[in-house]
Amino acid sequence: MIMSHGLSSAKIMDNKKIEKISRALSDASRIAILQEFKKKKDCLYCAEINDLLDMTQPSVSHHIKQLVDADLLLPKKEGRNLKYVLNQQVLNDYISSLNELKD
Repeated sequence: MIMSHGLSSAKIMDNKKIEKISRALSDASRIAILQEFKKKKDCLYCAEINDLLDMTQPSVSHHIKQLVDADLLLPKKEGRNLKYVLNQQVLNDYISSLNELKD
């Protein structure tokens, strides 16, 4: 019983979910966006990402959408603006699922 309790914090994802996240992470710009979230340790707005990574607004929006669709970023409504936070639980579950592939 103790062992199953220890595994509950990180759950293994199904292959479709792993594929979706892997596709989202297959672009250097999206990895750079996630790195900015990790540095900030909080939330970021689209405009901040534009400034930090010197990308056009449509490009940032496209990359953010891919990351949101993969559940790596969570959108939070703040007035008329959207801010985004890193979904640490999904990222942890993804890494745990990949670790299961090791011997």
